[in-house]
Parts: sequence; structure tokens; C-alpha cells
Amino acid sequence: MIILSTLLADNPLPNIASAPVALGFTIPSFSDVMTFAIRFFFIVAGLIALLYLLLGAMAWITSGGNKENVDKAREKIQAAIIGIILIFAVLAIVGLIEKIFNLGLGITQPIQFPQLIH
Repeated sequence: MIILSTLLADNPLPNIASAPVALGFTIPSFSDVMTFAIRFFFIVAGLIALLYLLLGAMAWITSGGNKENVDKAREKIQAAIIGIILIFAVLAIVGLIEKIFNLGLGITQPIQFPQLIH
């Protein structure tokens, strides 16, 4: 240990210059990442609702006329349709709020975080 510290004290490491590296892409900002996450959430929610609708339809087809199974399949289909309607309603309301108040909430415009320090 003593020898290494004496060696480094007598002969400091030279400054090594390096060239900037081109990554080929720019690192996205936090608001870009959050905008992507919100939009991705709505896409996944829509796909899940459609999948649930298809599962309800398949359950209805394979119910074999059993009243209880048909009712369960109908409830799945109704839940999926209500989910799709809610997704579109939320998208429409948030999009309208963004346009009226010129806000960026991540649906039609990128998220705009308030700046505390200019």
C-alpha cells in the first residue's frame, strides 16, 4: 500500500483526452418517456379489452346452450364493451381538455411539466 501511494504521488497519471462518442440516437427526456408510457398504457388497455371481448365470444360459442355459461359469457362481453367505451371516453375528455386549455397531458400533446426555476 505504501509503495503504491508513493509511486502515484511521485508520478501522477496524465490527463487523457477522449473524443465524443456518437451514439446514433438521443436520450429521450423524462416528459417523452412519460408521454410514451401513458399512450402505451391506453394501447395495452384497448388490446386487453378486445381480448376479453374475444374470450367472451368464445365462451358464448362453446357454452353449448347452457344458460349459466351463456350468462357468464354475456357478462364478459358486456364488461369488455364497457371497458372499451370508458377508454374512448377518457381519451376524448383528456384530448378535449388538452385542446381547450392548451395543456400537455400526454394524449394529443407531449406532457409538459411545470418549471419551478427559469
